[in-house]
Amino acid sequence: MPENKPIQVAILDLYEGVANQGMRCIREILNQYADSNNLDIHWDEFEVRLKNELPGMDYDIYISSGGPGSPIDSEGSEWEKHYFHWLHQVEKWNNNPANQLKKHVFFICHSFQLVCRHYKVAHVTKRRSTAFGVFPIHMLHEGKDENVFAGLNDPFYGVDSRDYQVIQPFHNRIKEMGGRILCIEKERPHIPLERALMALRFSEYMIGTQFHPEADAIGMSMYLQTEEKKKTVIESHGYDKWESMIEHLNDPDKILWTYAHILPNFLNEAVEHLQLVDSW
Repeated sequence: MPENKPIQVAILDLYEGVANQGMRCIREILNQYADSNNLDIHWDEFEVRLKNELPGMDYDIYISSGGPGSPIDSEGSEWEKHYFHWLHQVEKWNNNPANQLKKHVFFICHSFQLVCRHYKVAHVTKRRSTAFGVFPIHMLHEGKDENVFAGLNDPFYGVDSRDYQVIQPFHNRIKEMGGRILCIEKERPHIPLERALMALRFSEYMIGTQFHPEADAIGMSMYLQTEEKKKTVIESHGYDKWESMIEHLNDPDKILWTYAHILPNFLNEAVEHLQLVDSW
């Protein structure tokens, strides 16, 4: 890309004004990526649920965040109609052969659930209990060939915080879209429940994860050790869960490793595409 032309990134904020760590983490990854690759990256943030703000097609890369609440009950809401209209516009752009520069999109957690429901690639249901913590994630064959997962171990570890899940995939629908399932929950032989999808490539330029690849181990560890958050976690999930999260967050092979690979790999893929098209 020309040196004077910054890479344009749109961050779609689905947190609905709720205090969170996700937006901070996404910003930090973009800053770190720009610095380490000597790139000029400019981003704008869009408050999707409170203000119906959505980006246009003048961005190169889109990252759609996690968020609170039900990905089912919002069906038919005004903000969701706007959100899916934006998604349709991205699809339309990418499917147009005249547009050589394609739009790359990453969906995180709540966004992932919404898009799975919208495309009817699987069932989105409420979990029996909240998933909260650092969990192992099992890679499928397609995940091992996925550029965005390059350098990850199998299993690798992700921060999970959700009351909903994506299960029972419709394989024909995924294939029809040109998608593939990349990874699922780690097998738990003693629990007779269906294993949830943890990542899916929807199409050549769209990918999403159920977990939080943006979770920054150091920042999250400090956050969980504040008196207020520590008290909340222990009251909801017990002291052992809080302690194991702190241990996992400080393990360089777990969350630190995931943070250093998934979103940076996604950005690599998008930036390489931009640079390749620009060099034609």
